[in-house]
Amino acid sequence: MTPRFQPPEIRHLLTIHLEDYFQVGTLRSVIPRENWYRFETRVGENTCKTLDLLDEFGIKATFFALGWIADELPEVVREVARRGHEIASKGYYHRSIREMTPEEFRNDLKRSRDAIEAASGKKVYGYRTARGWFRPTDLWALDILAEEGFAYDSSIRPQFWTYSHEPWRRFPHVHRAGNRELWEFPLPSWSLGGWCLPIAGGNYHRQIPDFLMRRAVARWCRRHDAPFVMYFHVWELDPDQPRIQAAPLLQRIRQYRNLGKMSLLVPEYLRRYRFMSIGDYLSLPSVDVGEPVVFKDSSGDRRLFPVPDKPSRKRIPAPPTKERIPVTLVVPCYNEESSLPYLANTLGSVAEELQGDYELHYVFVDDSSTDGTWETLQRIFGGRADCDLIRHPKNLGVAAGILTGLRNARTEVVCSIDCDCTYDPHQLRGMLPLLAEDVDVVTASPYHPLGRVLNVPGWRLALSKSLSLLYGLILPQKLATYTSCFRVYRRSAVADIPLREGGFLGVAELIAMLNLHGSRIAEFPAVLEVRLLGHSKMKIARTILGHLGLIRRILREKRRIRRLGLRSRPAQPIIRESEPSPQVERNERIQGGGNHHV
Repeated sequence: MTPRFQPPEIRHLLTIHLEDYFQVGTLRSVIPRENWYRFETRVGENTCKTLDLLDEFGIKATFFALGWIADELPEVVREVARRGHEIASKGYYHRSIREMTPEEFRNDLKRSRDAIEAASGKKVYGYRTARGWFRPTDLWALDILAEEGFAYDSSIRPQFWTYSHEPWRRFPHVHRAGNRELWEFPLPSWSLGGWCLPIAGGNYHRQIPDFLMRRAVARWCRRHDAPFVMYFHVWELDPDQPRIQAAPLLQRIRQYRNLGKMSLLVPEYLRRYRFMSIGDYLSLPSVDVGEPVVFKDSSGDRRLFPVPDKPSRKRIPAPPTKERIPVTLVVPCYNEESSLPYLANTLGSVAEELQGDYELHYVFVDDSSTDGTWETLQRIFGGRADCDLIRHPKNLGVAAGILTGLRNARTEVVCSIDCDCTYDPHQLRGMLPLLAEDVDVVTASPYHPLGRVLNVPGWRLALSKSLSLLYGLILPQKLATYTSCFRVYRRSAVADIPLREGGFLGVAELIAMLNLHGSRIAEFPAVLEVRLLGHSKMKIARTILGHLGLIRRILREKRRIRRLGLRSRPAQPIIRESEPSPQVERNERIQGGGNHHV
């Protein structure tokens, strides 16, 4: 039963969303939930920054946390509770109410509440929907919240004409479900000509000019006795967060525009108005619900905000064979500082999936990057016996990086993968078995009818497909894709091939030379995804002209081969892609130095 409400002295309510930058609904079109484990977590650092800011002003707030955060990073939630702030639920995953049935919603409530209470050791009273807001057709959720014992909700945001027939829903009110009561704290809005314009959230503060927002908030405080409910996300205090370049333009504007000003804007409001948590406003008691989860590192010492073992892709690894096949993964890197943490988490998952059949080694080739790639490689992969780090003294291109890795590989089977994971390296599960005794190369082929392309810009697809079509017209072995860097090589067949091109052209040149000289090539229908982090290094006009020049050279080589009477063999049969699988923790090592080069 909700405690009897006693209106305190008018103070406003500060609510904070406890989630990471990659979990937001704005980016869900390019970041599926099953890939959260791949990203570098920054929520711990950002939460510390937020807590320190609140301590500076002596303010207690309500933190709406994802249950996923509570399970994966319990110390983040625990620290918020330890500093005296209220912890409420934002659901387990970042899902809209309209993605769930009533029963699914009820189960999500229970799962998130259990996770948050286990992490914080405190009873959870409140809820706010993670994505979107409650529409009039969604108010059935309030009944379920009341039935599940929640004391309040804050998921209604009057906007435009929504709730215009119920103007009282703009202000805190009691929702009754049978003999239960649930307080509702809607987001404040500015009534203008019968329409309601939201004015409370971080995104509105970033998108709307400051003078208009300040005027709207001051107007609310003058006209209404009800508290002003303000919110922001902890990631909004992190202007240096990785940018997800694959998101559509409007979504990037919503996510990143004026992000840098939030560190100045939030303190201004904290200084100007008096804030408190919703729990304190309703005089809800702080109830202990058992011992909170405490994360310990391998030495047994308590760590604040550790990097967790993320069990987001739990699968049973393949049973080990009698003898595992040694395989080297070559990763050429050029200005990939922002992509490397994502790559490291992904490779950990790949290693766990393949560990029953393959013994993996890694060669990272820094192609004379100008950002912090080399230092990041040392930090993430340093000290690991199965990793070699090599640095080109000058920039030579992606194909040169692949050849450097091939020539420094310790194994006969070598895979080249993209540092940005546009080809998910979990697909190696299906590619590696295709490297039979009479096959020299297995190449990924997203343009084959059994392959797929996800979210890649149309102009880029048109360019790549056109080039593959041209190469298919002049080369004896017909492949659907000739420009993919994602391949499995037999080292002895490839390492000594002389290439004239070191960059993206060299990738096509390598497969063309193998094709012309009779190497058998197996094609694997793969999935190509849009690049999420960093920027493409390809120069479009230069690449097009370079490919046309390469095609002329291939034609000359083809005529020479015909005069010698040589023939090529047909490509291997195509198989379907296998399903990707789990992740594993990271540990690393450095070997090699700056004098390795092509």
